Amino acid sequence: MRTLVIGSSGGIGSALLAACAPDGVGLSRRDDGFDLTDEASIARGMEALDGSFDRIVVATGALELNGAAPERALRSLDPAAMAAQFALNAIGPALVLKHALRLLPKDRPSRFAALSARVGSIGDNRLGGWHSYRAAKAALNQLIHTAAIEAARSHPQAVVVCLHPGTVATPLTMKYAGSHATIAPDQAAQNLLRVLDGLTPADSGGFFDWQGKPVPW
Repeated sequence: MRTLVIGSSGGIGSALLAACAPDGVGLSRRDDGFDLTDEASIARGMEALDGSFDRIVVATGALELNGAAPERALRSLDPAAMAAQFALNAIGPALVLKHALRLLPKDRPSRFAALSARVGSIGDNRLGGWHSYRAAKAALNQLIHTAAIEAARSHPQAVVVCLHPGTVATPLTMKYAGSHATIAPDQAAQNLLRVLDGLTPADSGGFFDWQGKPVPW
């Protein structure tokens, strides 16, 4: 399957690209100047691609941005830090889908996935904290769910979903894994591709974990 990986220089993204070789194409800020917080950059990156892709996976995200760690309490909320979380973790992936939809074939099955996180689940939130990151991922879930409804009209065989990769041993999670069991990026990539390839258009718009189980909104 021809696969486009956005964020291909990151821990999960590079593992996804390797798992899709030799039919994988990667874009990242480090290697290609592909900036999810700049729509012009996204548009240029998408316009430079030829042909269609069977899979497009947005494997980007950050817990810390500009030195701002996830908040433990309301008193730590900072508007600029919250806006940065939304720009990278919610708006960016949605803009990728906006510009990448034309790269998905209309006449055969195709798949688009954005990596979300279980902490973005409102129904599963029992601990509180991490306000901006949680809210940004919840917004991503809504954006992808809404986009999936629209995409089904032009791409009836498409699957458009959010995926939770589990706690993966990457620099992003190193400081926050705590007692959670972690998995290696290459195993996470295999899990994600297996789940994504096993979904059908009836699952489009959903939020699934690395085992293929639905995650509460």
